[in-house]
Amino acid sequence: MFAQSSWYLANLENIEVIKLISQVIKDFASGEIKQASSLFDCDVTLEDYLMKSYYKTASLIAASSKCAAILTGVGSNVCDQMFEFGKNLGLSFQVVDDILDFTQSAEQLGKPAGNDLEKGNLTAPVIFALEKEPKLRDIIDSEFTESGSLADAVDLIVKCGGIERAQDLAKEKAELAVEILIMTSIILFPL
Repeated sequence: MFAQSSWYLANLENIEVIKLISQVIKDFASGEIKQASSLFDCDVTLEDYLMKSYYKTASLIAASSKCAAILTGVGSNVCDQMFEFGKNLGLSFQVVDDILDFTQSAEQLGKPAGNDLEKGNLTAPVIFALEKEPKLRDIIDSEFTESGSLADAVDLIVKCGGIERAQDLAKEKAELAVEILIMTSIILFPL
């Protein structure tokens, strides 16, 4: 699939688009490295998480949005705005995806609930919960070796408001994406 998509991309014969999508591939690799190097790290910051989320998810949506604008021939200001739209939409998407790891059943997710946390990938709900619940750090530091510790961690994340704060973050990023889209449409279609 990657080879096929690369072939189609090259046939667009638009070097700016090719460079943008090539950057996405680099970003994805950087995101994987950042994630792997911060497993079970309770000192990971929200900024670190958002950067990793940008590399792993939002970069693709941002670049794709900008590429669509480039291919339609709009000005560079609109192209840049579409990049920002896609970036914020992608970050919102990733935060929601990370929330679902705690709020959906294994059947709905297609993987065990809490799977990211169990593997040591600390996402927005966990980062927010760590700010309020010191006991959570001890559980994560143990890497869930004790029976029932993963369930205990999930319970703490829910009880101390990690899910709600992550929902607020997702909403903030989604609202910013919508604002950018509205501003861009005003530029494109003035009254």
